[in-house]
Amino acid sequence: MWLFVAFLAVPLIEIALFIQVGGLIGLWPTLLVVVLTAIIGTWLVRTQGAMAINNIRRTFGELSDPTEPLAHGAMILIAGVLLLTPGFFTDALGFALLMPPVRVAVFRYLRKHVKVQRFEMGSGPSSQGPRGPRRGPVHPRDGDVIEGEFEELPPEKRPTHPGSGWTKH
Repeated sequence: MWLFVAFLAVPLIEIALFIQVGGLIGLWPTLLVVVLTAIIGTWLVRTQGAMAINNIRRTFGELSDPTEPLAHGAMILIAGVLLLTPGFFTDALGFALLMPPVRVAVFRYLRKHVKVQRFEMGSGPSSQGPRGPRRGPVHPRDGDVIEGEFEELPPEKRPTHPGSGWTKH
């Protein structure tokens, strides 16, 4: 129900704000403000998104919990969508999500209200095998064994085209 209310309320709020702001500053300045917020928002999303990706890589490299950096990355993505949507209300929400203290507060709120029932790392039941989805976790018999399929090519079968520079022929 709340999603229906949001889809109904947000366009109404945007239309009302466009009418109010357009009446105060005029049509062209209003359109200029909308375009400028989209440009500035795109630049901010790119810079903050790059920082979020670096934080995610760092947590993966340290093998620590990536939940918070992933949540920040998702909120930055949502902020980008809101900033590219024309309107003053969505721009305000998008700029708010670009502020780290707001993202931290949203993350803390969500962490209190979302319960994770199961979490697995590595290959699990959802991984794809050569014959479709696997059923159950993968337990390697030996740490150095990697299962796979291969096909030997006869030595006379060589590419006839010149190399691309990426491979040696």
